[in-house]
Amino acid sequence: MPSRKSKQPKPAALEASETPESAAEVAVEEHIADVEPVETAEGDDEASEGSPKAGSEDGGSGGATPKITMDERAAKMAELRAKMRDSTAANRKDLIAEHNKSKYSAKEAARNEKQRRLAETLREAVDAEDRGEDLERRKNWEYSIEENDEWEKRKARKERRADFQFHDDAHAARRKYKKDLDLIKPDLAAYQAQKEAALGLGSSSAVQSFSSGSTSNALTASEHLYRDANSLLYGDNKPSEEAIDRVVSKLNLDIDKRAKFSRKRTNEEEGDITYINERNRVFNKKIARFYDKYTAETRASFERGTAI
Repeated sequence: MPSRKSKQPKPAALEASETPESAAEVAVEEHIADVEPVETAEGDDEASEGSPKAGSEDGGSGGATPKITMDERAAKMAELRAKMRDSTAANRKDLIAEHNKSKYSAKEAARNEKQRRLAETLREAVDAEDRGEDLERRKNWEYSIEENDEWEKRKARKERRADFQFHDDAHAARRKYKKDLDLIKPDLAAYQAQKEAALGLGSSSAVQSFSSGSTSNALTASEHLYRDANSLLYGDNKPSEEAIDRVVSKLNLDIDKRAKFSRKRTNEEEGDITYINERNRVFNKKIARFYDKYTAETRASFERGTAI
């Protein structure tokens, strides 16, 4: 009878290759091979043959570690170069966008904001017309009586100041005085200090004692503080350096304006008006430059009434 063949035991190398430790080592080596820079095939062969440490470590695997070929490494390099090109293009795109954003000035932003508000106003008007509502009436309901009175005052003041014609010296002086008042801001701190000095009190009790006015001293102090045309007190005011500088700067500004002012003299050089607007005036001036030498005599004959 033929004897049965006994089961041959597996080699130690195969058993070692099936252990979890060897599988982990293979995975780590594959990861390192992907990360390491590309080298020549000869260098890889020398490193694999001449390194005893590598042979001792891979001896248990029995050649199970896959080697990366040159084609795979070339594909990996092509992939990295493609990523580099994509990142360069993205960086350039962001750089151009940032440059265009820096060119977006505040003036353009204000113009776009104005256009946006105009578009919203037109849209509200169209929506109100579709609903059959009065847009102005609905907006007026949102204002209080005080706001309406203030708006009416501002509107009347604007209409008064729109009159630039010369009436008389008193009217011109009043206009100049009102315009200068707009540039002057009240100094409340100096006023409070002046009131405390006139009443002879501290800052905490000046308002209470001044408002009561029960004593003759308080009455005299109030008369000294608020003087009228009948008061005999004058020349005791000492302005601060800031007030003096403000007055000097205002006078210098008036002098500069007066030196640069040039009254517009209409039709003193051109003579008769032969245009209806500024654009027509420029056009007539260009035409006259070429054709006046031919039409001057005819036009003069029409003006004299001797034209045939």
